[in-house]
Amino acid sequence: MTKHEGSCLCGSVHYAFEGEPLMVGACHCKNCQRQSGAPFSVICGVPEAAYEQTGITKTYQDKGDSGQAVERVFCPECGSPILSRVGAMPGMVFIKAGTLDAPEQFSPSIELYCDRRWPWMPELASQRFPLGLPG
Repeated sequence: MTKHEGSCLCGSVHYAFEGEPLMVGACHCKNCQRQSGAPFSVICGVPEAAYEQTGITKTYQDKGDSGQAVERVFCPECGSPILSRVGAMPGMVFIKAGTLDAPEQFSPSIELYCDRRWPWMPELASQRFPLGLPG
């Protein structure tokens, strides 16, 4: 099984996960835009059991459109966003792809919250959802 690794900007937090992501998406929700400082956030969804981390992180308790909790985990030293845990999807972590050592190997196959995509932003993935995942 392939091991993928990443870290924050300052190197205080390191992580790894085994296997391939179950999904790679571009999220255009307003909170991902604010957290990333960009028009979207590329996220890799992996089973939490496959994820391991060293280093201290802080968690900001956010709320998703479902009303359930979204934990936004980041490095308290440099502020790099590391991952999110979404209450509506227990057992998964959504790693911020930009923190991976080799992020270029993963392209988004889905886009979320396309109704909030910036007007000049082209479509990035074959599957697009106006809001979050259906269901």
